[in-house]
Amino acid sequence: MNLLIELLAFAVAIGVLVVVHEYGHYSVARLCGVQVLRFSIGFGKPLVQWVSQKTGTEWTIAALPLGGYVRMLDERETGGAPIPPEALPHAFNRQSVWRRFAIVAAGPIANFLLAIVLFALVFATGVTEPAAVVATPAPNTPAALAGFDGGETVVAVRTETAGESERVRSWSDLRWKLLGAAFDHKRVVLSAKDAHGISDFQLDLRGITEKDVDDDFMSRLGFEPGGGKLTVAGVQPDSAAQKAGLAVGDRLRAINGVPTDNATAFIAYVKSHAGVPVTLQVERGGPAAGKLEDVRIVPQSQRDEATGQQIGRIGAELATQVPSIDVRYGPVESLQLGARRTWDLAVYSVRMFGRMIVGEASLKNLSGPVTIADYAGKSARLGPSAFLSFLALVSISLGVLNLLPIPVLDGGHLLYYLVEAVTGKVVSDRWQLVFQRAGLACIVALSAIALFNDLARLIHF
Repeated sequence: MNLLIELLAFAVAIGVLVVVHEYGHYSVARLCGVQVLRFSIGFGKPLVQWVSQKTGTEWTIAALPLGGYVRMLDERETGGAPIPPEALPHAFNRQSVWRRFAIVAAGPIANFLLAIVLFALVFATGVTEPAAVVATPAPNTPAALAGFDGGETVVAVRTETAGESERVRSWSDLRWKLLGAAFDHKRVVLSAKDAHGISDFQLDLRGITEKDVDDDFMSRLGFEPGGGKLTVAGVQPDSAAQKAGLAVGDRLRAINGVPTDNATAFIAYVKSHAGVPVTLQVERGGPAAGKLEDVRIVPQSQRDEATGQQIGRIGAELATQVPSIDVRYGPVESLQLGARRTWDLAVYSVRMFGRMIVGEASLKNLSGPVTIADYAGKSARLGPSAFLSFLALVSISLGVLNLLPIPVLDGGHLLYYLVEAVTGKVVSDRWQLVFQRAGLACIVALSAIALFNDLARLIHF
């Protein structure tokens, strides 16, 4: 069933993104008076075809759905067959350089516009997200050095040199603001409230490198969602947890006197205490609900297959319930936020790709169709908001990818037109062929790396 959901979600995602991208090319070509011969969704053998009586365009749905194209009237692609004189003004190659530029750029721009609309829908309809409550940070992390003890709710962020604060509405909002500051290597001031009022915390992000900016970015800073309940969801037989008397439903309040409300921090603490007794403060569930007890437990020492080191484990499955908040915006603000989120993600994508080229970021960040299908299915199961956000993210990635100055992509053609606009001369067919072969080699290499990463994630290399 999960596989079916993933395939359907992937098909919908790819279908929507391809249609929007190609329709961007198509619509601007029509506005410029260019005759569009074919609008194809997919490649290979046509499955469905029909011809528009109004425009003469052949609309096609082909067998291989990973992409599409818009074929326009062009003297260079007729196979030697002459074009009637009355049709020449409608040929793509007869248009001015700026019209050709607009037609080619329209595809990626359509993807960005789609992302803005999708994000705006998510912001306008509302989404439930974890609140920006900070769990007790690990020692010596930037969050701990900034003075966070755990339990504070971050309400605003500002750079150290700027006076205007930006409101923080949720954990996701906090993550994006810190991500942007980390890329710019800035020091920021976080305003957070607790039982005593609102305080400012200075967070130094100047030492964060691009390699640190990944899925574990917030954890590296010492930030984990907090303020919730950490409970025992399962106990393994003959484990340290069972021997100590832990039971399903027990709430873990503290470990060695340190308050705990986050599974990540708790697990890290246990791992670092292999064979060393620790004391848990437990709030009993079940018939003894509400009763506080101190439970002494000795984490069993086991070899970590990833690092080869000995780590501690107690054999308990944990569940975290963090406080959540419903985030909803008005129509105008939703569009503004959608545009800003699209811009931030596009800039982040370009920066990350640049870091990968110069070796400052891992090529493991590249993903292929298998990973996209996996995330499509997962986001679809989480609900409409998650799927729309995923669709917007992939749409931005597609737009950025197509704008890269690589021949065979839209960005490569745009580069040709910029050279033509500056020099007044069209890039020769010979050089275009050379660049096209080089660009094709780049695309094949990127696709191979992305596919390898997909397979590595599947079999856990």
